[in-house]
Amino acid sequence: MNRIQKFFTQIKGLLVHRFFQVLLFIMLGLFAYGLMFSNVKPERVQVELFKPAEQTIRSTKTVEDTYKTEQEKEEISKQVADVYSLKKEYAKNKVDLISSIFDSAIEVNKETDPDEDHKEDEDKKETVKTDAQKVSILKEKLTDEVNKNIEESVFLALVQADEDELKIAKDSTITAVNNVMSSRIAASDVENAKKKVVEELGYMSISGDMKKASTSLARTAIIQNVFFDKDKTEEQRRKAVESVEPIRILQGQIIVEENQLVDRDVYRQLELAGFLNTESTIYPYIGLLLFIFLTFAAFYYYFYYSVSKKDNKYNQLLIFSLVFILSMATMKTVSILADLRNSNLEYIFPGAMAAMLIKILLNDRLAVAMIILLGSYGTIIFNGDTPGNLDFSMGLYIIFGGLTAIIILSRPNFKSKVLVAGLLLSLINMAFVFSLIFIMDSHYTRMEYLYYASAAIGSGVGAAVLTMGLLPFFEAGFGILSSIKLIELANPNHPLLRKILIEAPGTYHHSVMVANLAESACEAIGSNGLLARVGSYYHDIGKTKRPHFFIENQMSEENPHDRLQPDTSRDIIIAHAVDGGEMLRSHKFPKEIVDIAEQHHGTTLLKFFYHKAKKQDESTLEAAYRYPGPRAIMKEVAVIGIADSVEAAVRSMKHPTPEKIEELVSFIIQDRISDGQFDECDITMRELSIVKHSLCESLNGIFHSRIEYPEPDKLGQKVKE
Repeated sequence: MNRIQKFFTQIKGLLVHRFFQVLLFIMLGLFAYGLMFSNVKPERVQVELFKPAEQTIRSTKTVEDTYKTEQEKEEISKQVADVYSLKKEYAKNKVDLISSIFDSAIEVNKETDPDEDHKEDEDKKETVKTDAQKVSILKEKLTDEVNKNIEESVFLALVQADEDELKIAKDSTITAVNNVMSSRIAASDVENAKKKVVEELGYMSISGDMKKASTSLARTAIIQNVFFDKDKTEEQRRKAVESVEPIRILQGQIIVEENQLVDRDVYRQLELAGFLNTESTIYPYIGLLLFIFLTFAAFYYYFYYSVSKKDNKYNQLLIFSLVFILSMATMKTVSILADLRNSNLEYIFPGAMAAMLIKILLNDRLAVAMIILLGSYGTIIFNGDTPGNLDFSMGLYIIFGGLTAIIILSRPNFKSKVLVAGLLLSLINMAFVFSLIFIMDSHYTRMEYLYYASAAIGSGVGAAVLTMGLLPFFEAGFGILSSIKLIELANPNHPLLRKILIEAPGTYHHSVMVANLAESACEAIGSNGLLARVGSYYHDIGKTKRPHFFIENQMSEENPHDRLQPDTSRDIIIAHAVDGGEMLRSHKFPKEIVDIAEQHHGTTLLKFFYHKAKKQDESTLEAAYRYPGPRAIMKEVAVIGIADSVEAAVRSMKHPTPEKIEELVSFIIQDRISDGQFDECDITMRELSIVKHSLCESLNGIFHSRIEYPEPDKLGQKVKE
């Protein structure tokens, strides 16, 4: 074990205690707080009234400009015209008044001019009244206010006219008054309205005195019927004022340009935006602290409650912490360089590196969590040219790039092609950057577009290069078997694989067949198929010490076990598992591959040699003819053990059929279950059923029935025919 592994092993030993787990998260939080502290520090600017501004100042937040809002409301209120309401009842009242005057005149005439039927009765006979008396009687029937507004000549004309003439005058006058009073008559329009009613009455076919009387009455009836409505006017102004949107100083809005004179209005806006506030505030720092606490509290909960295996938990925790520290340090460095160069250099940040490393070394769930965390913190760290303390576009860029990298690496065969994944990620990054630019409707030159494209490409390629460069250190430090390492070990040119091929070709063929069977079965139950394949390649490496003692390498030679005692044969056969583990350790193979070589037989019984020994000596113990183990711990080892036995057994069958194959696979699995070979492995009965189905499918594909070709002589005869 090298120094790096020893160092991390010591740290994992400390993390067994919850105190050190909490301490690690506190240290990570303080590290993140230290990096982001300067990014949330409130900006203070030096400006003086009626002097040019030394820099362009943008608002860091959205605030309402109450002064401008009130000004706008006053202006809108003044623009609302006064509301005048039409009093429709005025027309009816005047029509009724004119009608009453004429009706009263008709009544007076009837009362003062008795008909012929009463002339014979001297007691009832009334003398004819004079015009003056009639006028007096008529006035008594009307109110003082009405009498005051009517000329004396009008009364005289009314009492002098007969009933028919009064009725005609009445109808004409009422019609004219109603027509004119039905329209809107403002104070300034009263005189014109009176002229209009006079014009309408000019066409009456009655005597001159009566026409004058009617005209006078009509003019008296025409009055103003449109009046200023205070309540409605105020209601309209209130609605207009309420429709005024508050005038705001928007986040990012330029308050003052560089070298622009700071007048009172600009000074007031700067004060509203908080730039002139000399009092220090601690709210941004408290907010940052709370934000970091919430994020790390969530991760602590995940690591403490969700990861079941302790050793795996501490490995994940340390790897996650190291990748986080490395990514945050890189992010801060890029941010500082971008501020120094006053450019958008932040788009070159290889944020997908963290997602790739966590995806390859740990799992998808933590990779997604890591990239979301970095994207959230990136909105704060990359806020140099952004008003306020959050650059959401940069956060989206980091998260989108990281998620894209995770998806790309999830595709088959992409784990071994990190650089290819980085190139594909570069193109997607470039497309995403342009989408942000176009959405924000930003206008740039061709050189600026080229710069953004180059930064996006650099981000993707840089993430891939850094991932490939850092993977060996993590693998060495934590003893992690990554997919890339497995693919390297699966190379047919590997010295140990060539050794098997040359020295034990039968074992090599057997190992390849087992690899095919085990990989399919492991993938069917959701285990690591690649680990199963590579482990199968090396599981019988120990047979290369004595290859001819194993039947697959004997070809047509005599079986040496026929001349050996059962205990000697036993020792040779059992030794291949132990020898294989030692050979793999000496070549610095990962622990998982060594475990497969040592555990694939578990503690199974060498039945053939046990029964042979039993015939020679009845006191032979079964335990003496069992493999030393240990029994399978990983699911992959259990599956390889089953595939190893199944492949050898099916290969020995003369005429394998699907029914025979299924029966054999079921027997081998059931035999291992009853023998307790899976007692230390968390494989379930349901998964064993899936493994059985997968093995049967694969074996049926390999040993399917073939066409029986005719013998050569018969074949030649048929060709001639």
